[in-house]
Amino acid sequence: MLFYSKLIEFRQSIKYIYFIKFTNLYRTLKMDEKNKCDLKEISEGLATIKTRGNVFYNPVQEFNRDLSISVISVFAKQFRQEKLEKAKSSEQETIDWQAGTKYEDGLYILEALSATGLRSIRYAKEIPGVKEIVANDLSAKAVEDIVNNIKCNNVEQLVTPSHSDAVILMYQHKHHQNQFDVIDLDPYGCPSIFLDSAIQAIKDGGLLLVTATDMAVLAGNSPETCYTKYGAISLRIKSCHEMALRILLQCIESHANRYGRYIVPLISLSADFYIRVFVRVYSGQYKCKFSTSKLSHVYHCTGCDSFTLQPLGILKTNEKNTNLVKFKIPTGPAVSQKCEHCGHPHHIGGPIWSAPIHSPEFVKQILQTASEKLVTIRRIQGVLNVVSEELHDVPLYYTLEKMCGTLHVETPQMIIIRSAILNAGYRVSFSHMNKTSIKTDAPTKVIWDIMRSWEKLHPASKKRLTEGSPAAEILSKTPEKEYSFTKHPKANPPSRQLGFIRFQANPLPHWGPGSRNTAMVGDQKISKSKKNQGKRKREDSPETEEKN
Repeated sequence: MLFYSKLIEFRQSIKYIYFIKFTNLYRTLKMDEKNKCDLKEISEGLATIKTRGNVFYNPVQEFNRDLSISVISVFAKQFRQEKLEKAKSSEQETIDWQAGTKYEDGLYILEALSATGLRSIRYAKEIPGVKEIVANDLSAKAVEDIVNNIKCNNVEQLVTPSHSDAVILMYQHKHHQNQFDVIDLDPYGCPSIFLDSAIQAIKDGGLLLVTATDMAVLAGNSPETCYTKYGAISLRIKSCHEMALRILLQCIESHANRYGRYIVPLISLSADFYIRVFVRVYSGQYKCKFSTSKLSHVYHCTGCDSFTLQPLGILKTNEKNTNLVKFKIPTGPAVSQKCEHCGHPHHIGGPIWSAPIHSPEFVKQILQTASEKLVTIRRIQGVLNVVSEELHDVPLYYTLEKMCGTLHVETPQMIIIRSAILNAGYRVSFSHMNKTSIKTDAPTKVIWDIMRSWEKLHPASKKRLTEGSPAAEILSKTPEKEYSFTKHPKANPPSRQLGFIRFQANPLPHWGPGSRNTAMVGDQKISKSKKNQGKRKREDSPETEEKN
């Protein structure tokens, strides 16, 4: 009996083992089938990729990728011509580079955080004059997708997949023989952890593209966090998006200066939920000495939103020989303890990059050469035309609704205020970051005098001018002179006259940066956004309190 009972137990154990094996095999087959079903085909530009739900893809950033292609294409021609001139070659740029073809003297490009490989594949198919593109990602699953997408798009000769930590990979390319001509950093959140290695891995005169999506930190919601990440204090001011760009630029410059290098910004944009800068990186210990004159602290009035810049360094030129420059430390502070306009205290932010953030010549070349086949070409033309009109030597800007809100006065048409500034003999422009922006070289006192003159024509309610308020303090002073609001012929900018799409609406419902390692395709992101909308209001509602 004991023998038969043991035999039955043995047979049952064998059945159990086979049952487990069959179950595991069934689950594996079902997962493979699910993964095949989850594969989504995405077409953008000349690339078509397949991606799974756990790999990050954001369609809103097509503008980002289109613009990057346009910028690198212009840079490729410039970089080649500069190399010929440096080599003192008599050869002229006669080669008509074609996209999708490998050139041994072409660009060596790194996309450090590639995800699906879409950007690298588009670079290979749409940028003329490429030698090699390294598409790197830390995720093994992402690299699998990159390899498959490279094969599907027939760009194996141009795109090389890489499975590595981006920082380590860039440190491995810091020797001048292995450096990249172009490095593209488009991380989720803050890019600062990649900057030290990127600065060392890029060639002299190379192009560095950097994106930052942590706008809450850069725009003043968490200044202490901004300091830990970027080495600067952010402020909650109306021109916070431009200040965010300038904080990022000073952070890149700071990393570059440690290695005897410096940056020259080509284009700096704030778009959608992120900021994006395109800078060239050069080597030169002497040029690094000019960095202090390109950086400033910002004094921001807590009452009237006025701002004043205090440079970290100033330059003194010799009258007899303008090539001789002395580097001086400025005296300060640039403001008194209380604001001269409204009597309120100041916050101090920065340091920020206070030199120009665009190259007008480079922007003009992109407008002339950008491909009409790009899906977002109309947006590129609209934004870059506004950028080309910006006052490049004037940091930060005011906003019309903030100034009118401070004084509690009727808001005039933008063209009226612009005319008043132009009639007073000063320059004025929009910023691409805000449709009510006023970027001007007029002193702050002149701006408030213009607003006082406007208030005389459209008086503010006396009930709202409480004692000690910014409005009461500003309007208690008399303008030094009368200002004309007659329409000025240059008040209406060319970009508006030509009907360009200058300021963009939200591209999609429930748009945003998305979640890390979450695909921005299908209904996953949208359903989560819908679920979270109004969450705080529901939690604070009386019904919720009664339930609790």
